[in-house]
Amino acid sequence: MEGINLQALIDTGMYYLTTYGARIIVALVVFLIGRMIAKTIANFTRKIIMKAHVDETLGMFLRNIIYYVLLAAVVIAALGQAGINVTSFLAVLGAAGLAVGLALKDSLSNFAAGVIIILLKFFKQGDYVTVGGESGVVTAVNIFNTVLTTPDNKVITVPNSAVLGGTITNVTANPTRRVDMIFGIGYSDDVLKAKTILKRILDEDPRVLDDPAPQVEVSELADSSVNFVVRPWCKTADYWGVYFGVTEKVKLIFDQEGISIPFPQQDVYLHPVDSAEQ
Repeated sequence: MEGINLQALIDTGMYYLTTYGARIIVALVVFLIGRMIAKTIANFTRKIIMKAHVDETLGMFLRNIIYYVLLAAVVIAALGQAGINVTSFLAVLGAAGLAVGLALKDSLSNFAAGVIIILLKFFKQGDYVTVGGESGVVTAVNIFNTVLTTPDNKVITVPNSAVLGGTITNVTANPTRRVDMIFGIGYSDDVLKAKTILKRILDEDPRVLDDPAPQVEVSELADSSVNFVVRPWCKTADYWGVYFGVTEKVKLIFDQEGISIPFPQQDVYLHPVDSAEQ
């Protein structure tokens, strides 16, 4: 009985070996060669992408997508060579892909936005931006999110869909910026003298650029002050230094020159009431 079972097992093995052996070998060859070709194509594509000066993160991500898509095609081709019906397999794979796509629709939206942000280069690492209602220095532009560091050293992660869906303000995109300031003097003060002092303060600051020329003009006759707009230009990196330095110097020199800087005030008058009227 054991001899009969052994012989039957050997016969069955020989049958499957002669029937499917060649197919399995061909399938393995297709898989190995196909995987090698997929890796070669993916790496070649990445090199082309990097030559276009695309972000490294995006280049690697696209390389991986291409590789795994080609590898999936190779696996399906190998299974077909092995004699396996891949129609049902493709149906299951399609249903699984649809389910995953629905589950990750927000992530896919962030991914698509990240690709657009990296390709169009709205900003780069080190820029100070306002995106998605948040402001800070860009420390990383990832596929799914953008990371900002605020001036007080907080880290904010903004989804790329929120970045692309709103207004993008890149403060440091240009090499120069205009500093907008307003200074007021009293109505009894000498307007021309104050204007001369403001111009001198700007001329003496080495950070203020000559071109474009700074602007000092009377802008408003307000309720309690005559207001000047003071608009010097400077390098973007010097913006806050100019803003704080000029403001401090205006106060010190105005005090030295006897020019007043009005502040809001309210006068309250009390009228006595005759007790007989009560």
